[in-house]
Amino acid sequence: MKVNKARVWMGGIAGGVVWTIWSLVIGMKMGPFYMAVQNAGHFLKEPRYPFFVGQWILITFIMSILLAHLYAWSRGTAGAGPRTAVRVGMIVGFCAGVPLNFATAAWSAIPRMLPLGWMLDMWGGAILATLVAGFLYKD
Repeated sequence: MKVNKARVWMGGIAGGVVWTIWSLVIGMKMGPFYMAVQNAGHFLKEPRYPFFVGQWILITFIMSILLAHLYAWSRGTAGAGPRTAVRVGMIVGFCAGVPLNFATAAWSAIPRMLPLGWMLDMWGGAILATLVAGFLYKD
């Protein structure tokens, strides 16, 4: 089965938009926790990398495009549709968001709400981005 690369890119970019919005909503909800850990000296007040937010958005777009590829490749064996998209998003999102954030919640002095938010950002964002990509993908 040949992959429709134009549709993969379109779905990946649209998924990146949705993931960015999701990520910004999660980030805004966690704002008070960020302020508290910055004021306590556990987080830097300024990021080490210039234009961190822009770089984070770029990373979510790259991940969304990769997820769109995975969805397109999975259709041949798992079938087309939202069920496959959710499964792909859940698997990748779990791998990207759960293990490290679980360890961070267990061993870090920061509030557990921060790793929970980061986990929800990765897991939920991956699912949403793959759903959007799957909705837009056509052979």
